[in-house]
Amino acid sequence: MFPKEEIYGLTSQIKRCAVSIPSNIAEGSQRSTKKDFSNFSRIAQGSCAELETQLMLARRLNFIKQLDLLQKSMENLIEIRKMLSGLIKKLQSD
Repeated sequence: MFPKEEIYGLTSQIKRCAVSIPSNIAEGSQRSTKKDFSNFSRIAQGSCAELETQLMLARRLNFIKQLDLLQKSMENLIEIRKMLSGLIKKLQSD
């Protein structure tokens, strides 16, 4: 749905953020300390915030026409952020 000139712009950035979230969680889980895992989880939270911003920009630029798809994506991001917050709290409390 995005214009062709956005293939290497906003579209690419959205894909990178979406990949960054689980990648940072995976990398953090394999680190030797809970502190490292917590730090990588915070980076994943940052990627969630970036992705949310990019989706909102795409909507404002009228690149996203299907509002139900955008709404579902935003709801999923909220759930992921909640899970990450819980994970970070757990890692910090141990």
